[in-house]
Parts: sequence; C-alpha cells; structure tokens
Amino acid sequence: MARTLSTMLELGTPAPDFRLPNTNPSCGGEVVSLSDFSEARALLVAFICNHCPYVIHIRDEFVRFVSEYQAQGLSVVAISANDVSSHPADGPDSMADTARQCGFTFPYLYDETQQVAQAYQAACTPDFFLFDAEHKLFYRGQFDKSRPRNSESINGEDLRAAASAAIAGQAAPLEQIPSMGCNIKWKSGNEPVYAISA
Repeated sequence: MARTLSTMLELGTPAPDFRLPNTNPSCGGEVVSLSDFSEARALLVAFICNHCPYVIHIRDEFVRFVSEYQAQGLSVVAISANDVSSHPADGPDSMADTARQCGFTFPYLYDETQQVAQAYQAACTPDFFLFDAEHKLFYRGQFDKSRPRNSESINGEDLRAAASAAIAGQAAPLEQIPSMGCNIKWKSGNEPVYAISA
C-alpha cells in the first residue's frame, strides 16, 4: 500500500478560497464556498475520497467525531480531488452515495480541476486542515495513530484535541504529526512537487 504524508503547510496560513459543487444535498447548497463558513468558531477542511483504505479505515469514527464537534461549533467540509478518469469510484455520483450511506452531516465537495487541492497543498487522503475563527491554519496532521495495518485504537484523539483547543480559543497543539494515506490521484500535468512519500 503506497503511503504519502501530509505536507504540513505552515501554521497561520490563511484558508485558501474555494467554491465547489456539493455532492451531499442534505448538507449545504449545490455550491459551497469558504465564505459560507465566515461565522464558524473553527473550520475543518478534510481531503478524503471514496476508495482509499486509509479513509475507509477511519470513516465511521470520523463521522462520529464530526457529529460530536459540530454540536460544539465546528464547521466541517470534505473535498475529493481524485482524477475520476483513473479512479471512477471517486466520481460525484459515488460521492453522493457514500455521503448518504455513511451519514455524512457535512458538505462533500468535488474538486474536478484539482486547483483547490493544490492551493491547500493537499497530498494524501485523508489530509486534515483545521482553521481557527479567523480562518488561520491551526492544525494539520493525523486523525490519530491508527492505520489500516496497525493495532492502534481508532479514536481521533489528535484531531479531537486540536478541535477542542480551536473552539475554545486556546493555543494550537505543539506536537502535530503528519497525516498519512494514499496520494491524491493527480491528473497528468497536475502533479505537485510538494508530496512526501513515506
């Protein structure tokens, strides 16, 4: 299983803008943009996809995490940027099915051009970018220590600690461990220079 690490974008970086079609009609409008979250106490932008074993491994617990923290004031949006010509299971129709079947309570956006993924320097799935109330990057790193091939508990402890601190207006966690997952499936010519293999 190929592994790619999060780029660990510099903390304090302003959230790059986005305006993307939403495949989850139960959450948000047909198009969702960064400005829709201007009043959020904290905002999590999660790059995920349907097929990735790393995403599937944490997906149920991630959905539970989101439900719990949305009640505390966290706004969440997920984005899939994979090239559907090579990975058709990650296309918009399948995204809508996944959102419905897995009970997503957040918009699930389709980044067809991959420009948003590039702006965030997203590298892997899952890749998490947590922003504070001013939309400044507060945390970028792993959900927890669990991986498909280890025995660590799937509990979201790293992202939970960061989200709690962001919502409370506290300092960002000092230790931030890169997320790890499958590389984003880039279209030919879109491959970034920042991806880090593990």
